[in-house]
Amino acid sequence: MAEFTVVVSDPQDGTTRQVTVDGQDANRFAGREIGDEVDGDAIGLSGHTVEITGGSDDAGRPMRADVAGPNLKELLLEGGVGYKPSREGERKRVTVRGREISDEVAQINAKVVDGDGSLDDLLGDDE
Repeated sequence: MAEFTVVVSDPQDGTTRQVTVDGQDANRFAGREIGDEVDGDAIGLSGHTVEITGGSDDAGRPMRADVAGPNLKELLLEGGVGYKPSREGERKRVTVRGREISDEVAQINAKVVDGDGSLDDLLGDDE
């Protein structure tokens, strides 16, 4: 059974919270892709909708929206998600994961796109 850490952010007030999901709630994320919207009940945000914005696997390889499927792929990158060049024109071959969420994904990044109330009220305060 899959287990994910979902990092959910609220763009209105700039707060971010981490929520661990497993079991049936984790199945709501399996097979989804970057850009898909998921009901917030899966992470304890009832009445909210969250949009998947990215993620990474257990080795730290980032998910890229321009790579289809859940598999690993080596890309020659000039910048963007997965590589930040140190000088102009620099390129590097980097292994990244596709845009589909699978069991290999360890962290999912999401943002709140719809709903009322703050993350502090629903998920509790960090402190």
